Amino acid sequence: MFSLQALQRRAAIFVFGFCLSLTAATRAIAADSTNVPLPAFPGAEGFGALATGGRGGVVYHVTTLADTGPGSFRDAVSRPRRIVVFDVGGVIKLAANVEVSSDLTIAGQTAPGEGICLYGRSVSLGGQSNLILRYVRFREGSAGDRGKKSLGMDHASNIVIDHCSVEWGRWDDLGITVQSHDITVQYCIMAEGIHPQSFGALIDSVSNVTLSHNLWMSNESRNPKVKGTVQYINNVVYNWGETGLCGGHSAADHALDVIGNYFIKGPSSNNRFAGQFYATDHVYQAGNFADLDTDGTLNGQPVAAADFHRADEKTYAKIVAGAGCSLRRDVVDRRLIGELTSLGKRGTTLPHTDDKGEALAGGLGEVIGGPAPLDSDGDGMPDAWETAHGLDPRDATDATGLDASGYTHLEVYLNSLATSPIPKA
Repeated sequence: MFSLQALQRRAAIFVFGFCLSLTAATRAIAADSTNVPLPAFPGAEGFGALATGGRGGVVYHVTTLADTGPGSFRDAVSRPRRIVVFDVGGVIKLAANVEVSSDLTIAGQTAPGEGICLYGRSVSLGGQSNLILRYVRFREGSAGDRGKKSLGMDHASNIVIDHCSVEWGRWDDLGITVQSHDITVQYCIMAEGIHPQSFGALIDSVSNVTLSHNLWMSNESRNPKVKGTVQYINNVVYNWGETGLCGGHSAADHALDVIGNYFIKGPSSNNRFAGQFYATDHVYQAGNFADLDTDGTLNGQPVAAADFHRADEKTYAKIVAGAGCSLRRDVVDRRLIGELTSLGKRGTTLPHTDDKGEALAGGLGEVIGGPAPLDSDGDGMPDAWETAHGLDPRDATDATGLDASGYTHLEVYLNSLATSPIPKA
């Protein structure tokens, strides 16, 4: 028997999922309706999906891999109402933590080559709202501050984080805490947390957080730790150490939907794919599977005793194909996906070692850049694309004009870039 609270939350999932699964034609009509708001981008899911980011704001071109100064990422995110595009690809080595402003779209899918990586310090969305982050690598690393996350936020709201790689956090890879609400993290990788805790994520004192189609891999525990009102849907957890998915284990009441997830034991794992759940953790779970035999074959069994149908592997296939900054995976994420697809044969959680950290995993390697396409008017849309779509490559104002879909022309271009090879459900 489900509680009334669980039924209400499940109803919200289905209704919201229906709204975001409309055909393009219906979505164009719906864009004019006050009843069905436009999602952040096609495919945005869950509680954070209605963020508008920097829609209609100034286009800011990141033109350098330097940490500071004009054209830097740090400068790009220092002010609100911007759409941040990248004319360079590679590693930005951060000398200090970065504070991101509100009302931004960070379009990592525009970075040439293998894309962009923020390395060496933490990036914070604390106190901010209305953000769209796509296709960026966040890797704090052992040079970062103890107690920080690679990507963290508190008192934050209306945020969607899509196809990002969030790795090598000094406390947790990801943090969503302290009254944060209406946030989605989807198709991301949270992996290889390092000293002193080697944890995946802390989701604490939050409401309305959706974690969907993510890969949680080679973290000692907290994949994630959940305290609040959270949807945990179609994730893969691989090679946990002490514990996979963690409950709140506190006196406060928490509500968690755990639906359609796959837990796959790796070389570092015990059999505790889930744990630390107390009576105050009110969990609705369905369709979850655990593969604990490390035999190199995906053959998990239902988590619950109920007689579910056999797992169809679609969640696993989607994550192998498209999780993380996956338009062009770099050497780190290629290694991680290779370990995942060994299905128990390869992978390790990183030991608690201050002076080595991510170096024990093979280090950062190179993120290969490349040339940016010609954009004469600087509006974020290349000349060739504008010409092909009937726009003027010498008129920057057409970027904010509305397409028939309801998105601006610039958003249509950005969305066209973000096409990962994700199998259809």
